[in-house]
Amino acid sequence: MIYEWKIRLFAGLPERIGADEITFADPREAMTAGELKRLLAELHPDQEGLIRLSFVACNRAYAADDARVSVRDELALLPPVSGGESAAGEADRSSGDSRFLVTREPLVVEDVVSRVIAPEHGASLVFVGTTREWTNGKRTLRLEYEAYEPMAVMTMRQIAGELNDRWPGARCAIAHRIGPVEIGGISVVIAVSTPHRADCYEASRYAIERLKQIVPIWKKEIWEDGSEWVGHQQGGWNPLSPGPDETGGGQR
Repeated sequence: MIYEWKIRLFAGLPERIGADEITFADPREAMTAGELKRLLAELHPDQEGLIRLSFVACNRAYAADDARVSVRDELALLPPVSGGESAAGEADRSSGDSRFLVTREPLVVEDVVSRVIAPEHGASLVFVGTTREWTNGKRTLRLEYEAYEPMAVMTMRQIAGELNDRWPGARCAIAHRIGPVEIGGISVVIAVSTPHRADCYEASRYAIERLKQIVPIWKKEIWEDGSEWVGHQQGGWNPLSPGPDETGGGQR
């Protein structure tokens, strides 16, 4: 029996391969994520380097190379994230929990902060990421963001859970914009609150770094003379690795 496999593509992969998904026929009903990546690299040898750096997502979760995936799973190939388009007709994507949002609409900082304010908390911090005009002497005209939206919201919720494990009672809200974001425009808002300020500083930094590591959102820099998808192109990206200082044991 021959099975038809379908793998969704994101960020620079559709542009390089010329399609939003890769389909192929194979007699295997299941294989490891590593085997799937090797097969995709054989089908598209000119993109082998980027495919090797990418991770397979299985049912909206990152899959290690030795994890088994099936033709019946929802599969995607995710290039390195930037830390930064929904399908036609889709509305803003949220988890049903208003603290986590991926949207094409402008972000309102106060709305995100209001999601974490609690009477038992004495400290709150907000991180606001905006589009800067100049990077390494090169002028940026705008940024364009793309997300694997359902998985992005799931990983945002994961970050909030990790914060609460490390700093009990911590609250976190994350909103990220997709589509074009002009110079000075807000692309991401991360709000954190805790009972005490020291924990709030640490939890806020943790949330920012973790978002850059695991949330499947990519940005494309648009310049006067070209464009480029931005991620960990030089390697070193592993969304399955622990969060910052997580291996140290205990809560801080």
